[in-house]
Amino acid sequence: MTMVHDILKQLPRLGHPQRKFLATLFVTILVLRGRVNFRNLSRYCDYSERTIARQFRKPVDWPDFPQRVLMTALDPRSELVSAHDASFLPKSGKQTFGLGPFFNGCASRAERGLEIATLAVVDVTRRCAFTLAVSQTPPGKDATQAELEETRVDFDAQQLRVQRHRLPSGITYHCVDGYYAKKKYIDEVVGLHLHAITKLRSDADGVFLYTGLPPKRRGARRTYAGKVNFPDLSRFEALGTREDEPHLHLYPAVVWHKTLQRRLRLVVLLNRQAPAKPRFIVLGSTDPELNGHKLIDLYAARFQSEFLFRDSKQFTGRLDCQARPAAALDFHCNASLATLNLVRAADLGMQQGQEPHVFAMASWKQCQFNERLLDVFMEHLALDPTWVKNHACYDELRAYGAIAA
Repeated sequence: MTMVHDILKQLPRLGHPQRKFLATLFVTILVLRGRVNFRNLSRYCDYSERTIARQFRKPVDWPDFPQRVLMTALDPRSELVSAHDASFLPKSGKQTFGLGPFFNGCASRAERGLEIATLAVVDVTRRCAFTLAVSQTPPGKDATQAELEETRVDFDAQQLRVQRHRLPSGITYHCVDGYYAKKKYIDEVVGLHLHAITKLRSDADGVFLYTGLPPKRRGARRTYAGKVNFPDLSRFEALGTREDEPHLHLYPAVVWHKTLQRRLRLVVLLNRQAPAKPRFIVLGSTDPELNGHKLIDLYAARFQSEFLFRDSKQFTGRLDCQARPAAALDFHCNASLATLNLVRAADLGMQQGQEPHVFAMASWKQCQFNERLLDVFMEHLALDPTWVKNHACYDELRAYGAIAA
């Protein structure tokens, strides 16, 4: 990954020792086996455990690094959206910074641990995502549940506001899950000249807008035309079914959402795969002109950011940090996701055209490990690197054990 050195040279606040350490760290995370902690990292590189721990506590302008990776990887012809989501990190002990009760999606309940809020850029055309900014969510100690909820929403809105200028200029839609469907957050998104796309409650409080002629009487004009009742879809427009999923029916409408205090384009996605028990979800956008099928496509693209959490958890050690200070925790989470960004960018650079991106992080890890092992053999057995790398079997040995996506 030659782009690592080129990008690190563009960061003005990094000194030479820190730049050298980061370049080594990204490669070491890819080649090591086991947990990504200080001791295990020291087994695969020339830095000692103490030096690695000291480097993890040094400040780095992390959002600037993934922004430059994005500039290298993204195709200007691709359609882009931004996405905001949180991820739970289990953590034991009592002295770790940021410990608190956070929702764990795997267990479907709140558990004690850490949480990171991640802002990502999703390439809708090629179906891939890149991390733009990562911040640890404050725990909100000594706060009631209502105050805690408000504090976290404020934190997420502030993160988006601070990183807004780093988003590519072509982004107009910001996709989030149902947790972010709160007035304070949606107002912040709209204030930043973005359109929010989110999931709403199945009993969302909305009213239809009156579009008929004004009545011939004195007084204010009629504004609303009745409450939205989602089980009764007779007042929604029937937009047909999804092309690849004929059991999914779309019913869009423009309504006034009472909680968010704004007009929304709603799309009720009705699943009739089991006719006896039809199910539905409600999606909404602050863009009233957005096509219903397009709204579904953009919201579905948001799930590409979930693969960032999955791959960083399984392959780059996002859950393995054994440090307790806030600076080291922030460094570890950012380094884990930055490594994943670099690998995705390198893999995307080898792809031609605008086809959906097929990617297997397990294959990259295996190939990087094999390449490092071959380098060790060449060094210790005094083999000629040029002869080995030009051998017909070198590529086969380098890809030994790789998994196809």
